[in-house]
Amino acid sequence: MLKREWQRFCRRAAWSWAGWLECWRSEHSLHQWLWANLVSAGLALWLPLSGTERALILALGVLVLAAELMNSAVERVVDYISTEPHELARQAKDMASAAVAVTAIAAGLAWAAVLWELLG
Repeated sequence: MLKREWQRFCRRAAWSWAGWLECWRSEHSLHQWLWANLVSAGLALWLPLSGTERALILALGVLVLAAELMNSAVERVVDYISTEPHELARQAKDMASAAVAVTAIAAGLAWAAVLWELLG
């Protein structure tokens, strides 16, 4: 049983890695968010923050990347279903993009709160 579960885990990890690589190859916005996360993580590790503050900053950065991956997936599915312009397709893409923006705002608010505490 453990061997079977390990094999399932390995297959799922391989599929996840393939999804990351596909998005990396085709979506410039993922590159931008990754660079933003590297800068954010570097600052979080360099500044005298508590472990909780660092965890919050790092976790929200990862959530922004996850939202970008989901946004890219929604765009792919919508484009696969139809190449014709449609109001619902536009709305779906815009909503997925808004999810990325909301997670990025959450990360920005966390940084603002952490810096307010650090400087205040």
